[in-house]
Amino acid sequence: MVFDEDSRILILGTMPSPKSREQQFYYGHPQNRFWRILSALFAGSNLDTVSEKTAFLLQKHIALWDVFSACDIKGADDSSIRNALPNDLDRIFDKAEINAVFTNGQKASTAYKKYFEGKYSVKWISLPSTSPANCRNWTLVSLTEAWRVILDYL
Repeated sequence: MVFDEDSRILILGTMPSPKSREQQFYYGHPQNRFWRILSALFAGSNLDTVSEKTAFLLQKHIALWDVFSACDIKGADDSSIRNALPNDLDRIFDKAEINAVFTNGQKASTAYKKYFEGKYSVKWISLPSTSPANCRNWTLVSLTEAWRVILDYL
């Protein structure tokens, strides 16, 4: 989890991929477009290392976490998620004035709706997945445009 008391938006994925767990940070698969999108939205910010990514998120007032604290999952396939346990989002909402929640992909959106919709009085927006599995449906340009909405809440 990345956040501080100055965080204004919360971006939620489902569960870190095997590559992300190996790197011990979010969206670690080289084909995942998450960091490229954020870089494009913020005029080419350098987001190569974990420390650069963490500093960037905090500087831009972005909290980042996952809907699930634990689950059974095959590889990085969100559709295989079973026995999921939700995270305690109060840990963020109790300390930061979050203006909006953004879910990264359909599975995160479905889970947020199931566990948290109506619990927090903030706008919730489902965004298309940055996963490499979503490349057929979304180009980097169209995905970046869809994600541009986060700027309205910072």
